[in-house]
Amino acid sequence: MEKEGIKIVVTNKKASFNYFLSDYIEAGLVLTGTEIKSIRAHKCSISDSYVVFKGNEAFLLNMNISVYDLGNIFNHDPLRSRKLLLNKREILKYQQKVVKEGYTIVPTKVYLRKGMAKVEIALAKGKKLYDKRETIKERDDKRSMEKAVKRG
Repeated sequence: MEKEGIKIVVTNKKASFNYFLSDYIEAGLVLTGTEIKSIRAHKCSISDSYVVFKGNEAFLLNMNISVYDLGNIFNHDPLRSRKLLLNKREILKYQQKVVKEGYTIVPTKVYLRKGMAKVEIALAKGKKLYDKRETIKERDDKRSMEKAVKRG
């Protein structure tokens, strides 16, 4: 998806399987020099990451950005917590949803827009086991229908 200067780096496929997702929003990331170089090389993972609030700030935890090969002494810690750039109103809205309604906030994708690293986060409500089975069944049915259309 190269339109509008957006280059998707990584998506979190596990999130849509484990959670019901809603209220997507784009947030900026505070990164160091070697981190952005690793992201541009597609060396990051957001499969187990989530967002927490400390005071009136949002932080992304467990986002793994691999160490940059040519980074020498200026390299970063791969699993450090990274600050999200959101405005105050958005932070308060999401913070209330987490505290009052028991939501979790998970990242769904990391991408570059006009050279800047952005992360798309979403409100997530955990799925039960029977919901996951239903998702698997729907996916299998869709595959079998596509096979039948290709053959026929």
